[in-house]
Amino acid sequence: MKSNFFLVASIILIGSCTSPNKPARVFRNIEHSLQTQLIAAHNGDTINLPEGNFMFTKSLIMDGKSNIVIRGMGMDRTVLSWKNQVEGAQGILVTNGRNIVLEDFAVEDAKGDNLKVSDTQGITLRRIRSEWTDGPRPENGAYALYPVLSTRVLMEECLAIGSSDAGIYVGQSDSVIIRNNKAYWNVAGIESENSKWVEIYGNEAYDNTGGILVFDLPGLTRYGHTTKVYKNNVHDNNHENFAHKGNIVASIPPGSGMMILATHTTDIYDNDIINNRSVGAAIISYELVAAINEGEETSDGALGGAQTVNNNYKSDSLYNAFPYDIHVHDNRFSNSHWFPSLDSDIGKLLLTKSFLNPPDVLYDGVSDASRPDRRICIQESDELTFINLDAGNDFKGFSKDVASFSCRK
Repeated sequence: MKSNFFLVASIILIGSCTSPNKPARVFRNIEHSLQTQLIAAHNGDTINLPEGNFMFTKSLIMDGKSNIVIRGMGMDRTVLSWKNQVEGAQGILVTNGRNIVLEDFAVEDAKGDNLKVSDTQGITLRRIRSEWTDGPRPENGAYALYPVLSTRVLMEECLAIGSSDAGIYVGQSDSVIIRNNKAYWNVAGIESENSKWVEIYGNEAYDNTGGILVFDLPGLTRYGHTTKVYKNNVHDNNHENFAHKGNIVASIPPGSGMMILATHTTDIYDNDIINNRSVGAAIISYELVAAINEGEETSDGALGGAQTVNNNYKSDSLYNAFPYDIHVHDNRFSNSHWFPSLDSDIGKLLLTKSFLNPPDVLYDGVSDASRPDRRICIQESDELTFINLDAGNDFKGFSKDVASFSCRK
């Protein structure tokens, strides 16, 4: 069965033009009819969203549906805005679904997460633009595209702009593909958190604080492993960090290409990692993050699901705070910047430890007594700039010698 929307209710004129080239948009109101359609949809339905700009004041919610397609006319032709939201944290919330496809529309300016999917088996997000239209600000919501606690996740050809946490994000999920997307003006461009069997490829991440993150965090219901990150263009991620204090991504130094945090069985290869001024790829433990944030107060953050730093992480007996079985190989690094960003403690440290030569690959060197051989394998060109901080030993064993990390899995 197919259900087509017809425009209803009032037409709302919002504001004046933001620039001579951007006339004021005309917003129509289909809020009641669309929410009714989501509630009444039968399994197997396709819901066609019309062309135009549409304003919403509450979260749109779809729960417990199977084999549903919600399709617009294009990410710049069907625009759903929550600029005037007064109720709910998300723009769109999909829960307890099975085989759901959302494609070809835009989601803008929710108070919290623009588009959240939870507890769903089979979710495809395709050609969706998710944006905070006033640019990168701490007041923006946490996540642009936010599948969590789901399986068989596919995000492709999407665009994420302006998240105060992560633009294209997956959390506590398995069997995930993130491909051919673009992310900019986010704190984290693309992030996989506590997820397993993840492939991240063909994406472009630029002008974020950090380009691509693979994190494993304590205190959650699931833990991550087995991630491949390849054939991505990760460049010029030098934006200031505008995350709220105490959030885990507030620890990302501006100028970070990739960051691998406390996860394992991760393969980083065949990526272009270019002009990220502080570090190309960083491999770090949760112990370093906790030490950096010790005593840091958490500010009132944007609405959404952003994770804060957990200083009681050692009480999680199932959590391993150290990265292991990490393979970084056959990437292309270059950096035209002589100085790291000095807007973080890590950046200031790198300035003193690697003057005029920010590292392509950084390893924090914090030891794990339970696993002396962590299998941190780095197989790159002879021109690679490498740093082992030995951060857990007051930098006494600081080294730029990558030879001891040369291994093949």
